[in-house]
Amino acid sequence: MFSDVSKAIILGVVEGITEFLPVSSTGHLILAGDVLGFTSETAKTFEVFIQLGAILAVVWMYREKVSSSFRGIGTEKTNRFLLNLLIAFLPAVFFGLLTHSFIKRHLFNPVTVAFALIGGGIAIFVIERVIKKSVVKDVDDVSFKQAFGIGMAQTLSLFPGVSRAGATIMGAMCFGLERKAATEFSFFLAIPTMFAATSYDLLKSLHGLTAGDLPVFAVGFVVSFFSALFVIRAFIGFVTRHTFDSFAVYRVVFGVAVLFYYM
Repeated sequence: MFSDVSKAIILGVVEGITEFLPVSSTGHLILAGDVLGFTSETAKTFEVFIQLGAILAVVWMYREKVSSSFRGIGTEKTNRFLLNLLIAFLPAVFFGLLTHSFIKRHLFNPVTVAFALIGGGIAIFVIERVIKKSVVKDVDDVSFKQAFGIGMAQTLSLFPGVSRAGATIMGAMCFGLERKAATEFSFFLAIPTMFAATSYDLLKSLHGLTAGDLPVFAVGFVVSFFSALFVIRAFIGFVTRHTFDSFAVYRVVFGVAVLFYYM
């Protein structure tokens, strides 16, 4: 029904739209790939590869902050910011290396994703009502303790369907970051986290690819980049005016629909 290029476009859009929203890009890719019949080992490598497009969208969107961080290495402000990213990054590395094979083998399926979507939606709804006070309004003001807390929250996203963005944004809000600052810290943390995760997966999978896979991978990469770029711009504007309740409702409704479909 769909050509490989058509599937690449669809999955590129899915990745770009969902990667930085609290709805789980991995979960949506698993579900979309299952519906499209795109579930081979090459397909799994493709889904990892197109995440690089989404990462580069963040780098491009925040290129001034990224470049100033490189230029400012050695200054107190930049060193603190980069150290915070490292502190927040390391828990996912540690637990990811311990659990990666088990998760890939046993948890990458639609039903598991559905339960994670529902549970994450309920968590967002609760956090929005429990958290009343935010003290950090800028990513440069995050403390080492807050960075570590956000990093521990990010480890929850190793479970497919939880959402890396959802875990880090909600975790950051729980540790005192204002909504916009929490979202931007999540974006910056995505750069080292996703580069590391995708590089690790790709190094293990590249041997199974052929030259014929290149056009499909390229299309997915480009579509993912531009889709993510659009969503990042819109999402930052959204979080300054709204709560995350709409995403909580979406997750629960979508998760229940998936359960009915597969069970």
